[in-house]
Amino acid sequence: MLRFVARRLVSMVFVLFSISVLSFLIFFATPGVDPAARIAGRNADQATLRAVRKDFGLDQPLPVRYAVMMKKLFITRDLTSYVNRGAAVIPQVTQAAPVTLSLVLGAAVIWVVFSVAMGLLAAVFRGKPIDTAVMIVGLVGISMPVFWLGEVVNLLTQSRFHDTAVFSWVPPLGYVPFTQSPVGWFTSLVFPWLTLSILYIGIYARVLRSALVEAQEEDYVRTARAKGLTERRVLIRHALRTSLIAFVSLFGLDFGALVGGGALLTEVVFGLHGVGKLTFDSLQNLDLPVILATVIYAAFFVVVANAVVDLVYASLDPRVRRA
Repeated sequence: MLRFVARRLVSMVFVLFSISVLSFLIFFATPGVDPAARIAGRNADQATLRAVRKDFGLDQPLPVRYAVMMKKLFITRDLTSYVNRGAAVIPQVTQAAPVTLSLVLGAAVIWVVFSVAMGLLAAVFRGKPIDTAVMIVGLVGISMPVFWLGEVVNLLTQSRFHDTAVFSWVPPLGYVPFTQSPVGWFTSLVFPWLTLSILYIGIYARVLRSALVEAQEEDYVRTARAKGLTERRVLIRHALRTSLIAFVSLFGLDFGALVGGGALLTEVVFGLHGVGKLTFDSLQNLDLPVILATVIYAAFFVVVANAVVDLVYASLDPRVRRA
């Protein structure tokens, strides 16, 4: 097991290094891309462009520029924005990260709990009206776009029925830090959590149901039944454990992508200034240092999530450790 963990850690470092190099080359070495022209503004003369390149180190060779930027990003932590002169990049990411993490973690808890419950319920009552009803509910959730559902939620909770007893407790759109007010943090994220999780509840419930139905036809499940184990024990201890492999794989990919900025639409609809919103704004302004920082941040969480998935694989199926 220790060798398995060590191999995954080494591969994580290699992947992150490769992504940082690739991202740097895309943003700073693509033909036709001149950060100096963006910084200097329109109609800047050649003298101004040369001065900007010298001030920002853009006149140095690419390997030197990469090393300097990585040093400023990870060691000295004084990398600054090209658009907002003097604004440090790291504080922008560290301020946005808790917003996105709070949003995704809460939504993940909701969608895991409800999807597992719905998947088990559908598998137990396979072919019966309950199974059909659960799958229809899941399909409805999958079919509703996040931005549309979020706008409907805002219309009901912030406008039409905000003054009623049902929704009078709902705070204005935005994020309240947990350290400032735990209750305010919770109330400001309840509906964003629900909105983001509904899509994934339907997807994961259907995935788990299919895996459970397939697992119940396997020989090891028949053997467990033949030994006299109760149906509940067979379902939970045997069928569910192997069925969770596909579930965990999907969860790792989705969770990493959402933490890395994939929850942009939910953040925009509910006024949450998270990593997705920060990345979107920096892309609009072509603020390359911020873009590079958010890309590496997103890559880190995707790689870490996949590494954790591999470790969970190893615990669920020991055969994976030899892979």
